[in-house]
Amino acid sequence: MTTETPIESSGWIAVRCIFRSTAGDGAQVYEERVTIWQETDADRAIEAAEREADTHATDGDAEFVGLAQAYVLADPPGHGAEIFSLMRDSDLHPDAYVDRFFDTGTERQGTAHP
Repeated sequence: MTTETPIESSGWIAVRCIFRSTAGDGAQVYEERVTIWQETDADRAIEAAEREADTHATDGDAEFVGLAQAYVLADPPGHGAEIFSLMRDSDLHPDAYVDRFFDTGTERQGTAHP
């Protein structure tokens, strides 16, 4: 189900792109990367992000898998500003939802240090 609610643009649009690469151990690694564009038209922001994604993929020996999702920022980027949001319908319990989509155990992440 897709529900679009127009929001007023701050003149900035974030675009999330997905990349695939191969790690040194041979594992396939997927990267979600969000970039921001000073633009008011989502299609133009996606076009710019896709061009940049091709460069990022080439420079990083990766493949841009072709998914680009735009998010129109209601406020200009700054301290605490929301730069991306994705809403998904699901009947999963919160723990199962997080495990399925965000904490699968295969993430390549470090520990934040104060």
